[in-house]
Amino acid sequence: METNHNVFSNGKITVTYEPSCCINAELCANQLSEVFRHSVIPWINLEGAKTKKIIKQVKRCPSGALQYYLNSKEVA
Repeated sequence: METNHNVFSNGKITVTYEPSCCINAELCANQLSEVFRHSVIPWINLEGAKTKKIIKQVKRCPSGALQYYLNSKEVA
C-alpha cells in the first residue's frame, strides 16, 4: 500500500498539500507556525492548534495548495 506524505489528519479534519500548486507565499507558516512549520518533518502538525483555527488558515492559502475536508460533521 502506497503512503501519501502530503495528507495529514487529526481525526476531525484531513489537510492535503499539493506542492506543485504552492506559490510559497508562506502565509501558513507565518500566521500559524504551531501547525505549519519550517524545517520540521512532518511539516504539518494538526495537533498544534484547534481544528477551527486550522480550517481558517487553510482557507487563506492563496494558491489552493492546502485543502481540507471534515472527517465528521462536528468540528470542535
